[in-house]
Amino acid sequence: MKRFLSTFLFSAMATCCMLACGSDATESVNEPEKINDPSHPTAKEWNAGVVGWNLGNQFECSAPGQDGESMAIGNPDGSIKAETAWGNPVVTKKMIKAVKDAGFNAIRIPIRWQCHITNPQAMSIDKAWIARIKEVVDWCLANDLKVIINTHHDKWLEGRPTNMYKEENNQKLALLWMNIASEFAQYDYRVAFAGTNEVHIKDNWGKPTAENLAVQNSYNQTFIDMVRATGGNNEKRHLIVQTYVCNPDFGINNGDFIVPTDMEGNGNDYMSVEFHYYTPWDYAGECKYNFWGEPYKSKGEASSSDEKTMSDFFDKVVSTWANQGLGIVMGEWGVTDRQKAGQTDLIHENMTYYCRFLVSEAKKRGFSTFVWDNNSFGSGPEHFGIFDRRASMKVKADWVLNGIMEGKAK
Repeated sequence: MKRFLSTFLFSAMATCCMLACGSDATESVNEPEKINDPSHPTAKEWNAGVVGWNLGNQFECSAPGQDGESMAIGNPDGSIKAETAWGNPVVTKKMIKAVKDAGFNAIRIPIRWQCHITNPQAMSIDKAWIARIKEVVDWCLANDLKVIINTHHDKWLEGRPTNMYKEENNQKLALLWMNIASEFAQYDYRVAFAGTNEVHIKDNWGKPTAENLAVQNSYNQTFIDMVRATGGNNEKRHLIVQTYVCNPDFGINNGDFIVPTDMEGNGNDYMSVEFHYYTPWDYAGECKYNFWGEPYKSKGEASSSDEKTMSDFFDKVVSTWANQGLGIVMGEWGVTDRQKAGQTDLIHENMTYYCRFLVSEAKKRGFSTFVWDNNSFGSGPEHFGIFDRRASMKVKADWVLNGIMEGKAK
């Protein structure tokens, strides 16, 4: 595996060097010095006490008018307006400050790159797009918020975890991360990178094959190798790798998940494992049950999963990964809103309880947590909105926010 990776990483870097003088290549600019903390915090130190928020359904959108499942790599007309393609308004400095003022101390910025690629052979990034991402990252840093940037909804990568595309995808991934990491090499250690997102065969969220798992492992190793190779602060930057489909069960309960090998001297100190936790799905996402937890089992039909289920699972995460020196990032979690005549207030009270318990238990174990907010409001699945981005960031799900901040304070 390492010999294979070394061969194509060398090829990828050579390709980019040959194309760098062309007009399509992403040009490195002389960034102002952004190193505030030379102490190289470990991944565990980076995650400690982090209670974060996701800027969801924004920079990971497809280009306007483009099928969100398209695997096309390019830079179609109007792609710079992708951040509003799924109905959300343009991100502003005031939005970021509102997140900080609400009590969050980190932001995860999901980013789709595939519709902002000016040269697919070099995976070079549209200058306007990288400038826009940097602008938002800078706003976060100005508010002393830690930041995660990733590759998110790059369908050519996420949707083809098979041997047929393994080599091609790893070469593209290496080139893409070389370009991203080079642009951010002088940013300080509050900025972390996450290599992939929810890699899976389209419409199949179930158990992966050994082949699927092996491809995810290769993505993780390629990401680590290439980012480290770009040097600067990237040699000890907090890097985050993922389980298949970001489902923790496919990492913990399946021995085929392989922790990547970091550069010599780093050990596992500067890496985290990421998983997503909309768990239990029958409560948090599906809305099959309106209640969760022991105090609420007498209030109506409740999920069979409870506090002990969650705590035991978190302990398993610690024994599997944290005890190896790795950090733990819960890159997404959430509980969708639901309303029911005569019970809405009680349901919301229960959501506060769930959020408080999850955040406090995760924080106790050193996990960072990033709640999903897609700016969608209403009753039923996929309504994870907290702040209304169309109304000056008014908090419309205070029962969620209150639970999170109560958990943070524990």
